[in-house]
Amino acid sequence: METRGRALRTPRAAGTAGVIFALLLAAAIVMIRLAIPSEPGKGTGEWLTDASRRREVRTALELVPFAGISFLWFMGAVRAHIGDAEDKFLATVFLGSGLVFVATLFGAAAAAGSLLATADTPGADPGGQLWLFGGHFTYGLLTTYSMRMAAVFIFSTSAIGHRLGVLPRPLTVLGALVGLTLLFVTGSVAWSELAFPLWALVVGIHILVRTTANPSDSR
Repeated sequence: METRGRALRTPRAAGTAGVIFALLLAAAIVMIRLAIPSEPGKGTGEWLTDASRRREVRTALELVPFAGISFLWFMGAVRAHIGDAEDKFLATVFLGSGLVFVATLFGAAAAAGSLLATADTPGADPGGQLWLFGGHFTYGLLTTYSMRMAAVFIFSTSAIGHRLGVLPRPLTVLGALVGLTLLFVTGSVAWSELAFPLWALVVGIHILVRTTANPSDSR
């Protein structure tokens, strides 16, 4: 009975964590996109000297650690739900890409936070080479590396979900489309990184609805 209870709770935890992660990451991305120019070299000094925009960025950065924690919980719950049925190759890609995604996401947040901290120092002159470098570094981590690792995570999760029958075919197709978007489009098309939290939200809601409607399918 205790084992059965753990089996029923695991997919619910995965669905809940996926939804929380999606909402937190989407909120952080939207606030950062609205406050910071899409091209780091343009208007860098403006957002660093605008108090309201800097507050938006700080709020977004405060959400990032909680988004990362929710994502790790989502990964752990999904992996526990897979259990002994996991494919070693896919499981390694799933785990590795997820961990690298969190690491690069935290790195981008730390870089943006460092820009804000440096701008607060007396005599700072936002808009110089230091801030230009910091802006490109932050956007590079977020759009080039973090989102491409997210694409690999989506591909591996969709493949595992399809093999085990956890994800229906429409969600598998959605995962492939979102993964391709993050792999080839993010970095050149603004706001495209929102596709990742959107995917996580849909998957999380699907797991919650399926578990609630038919608890016997939760394992």
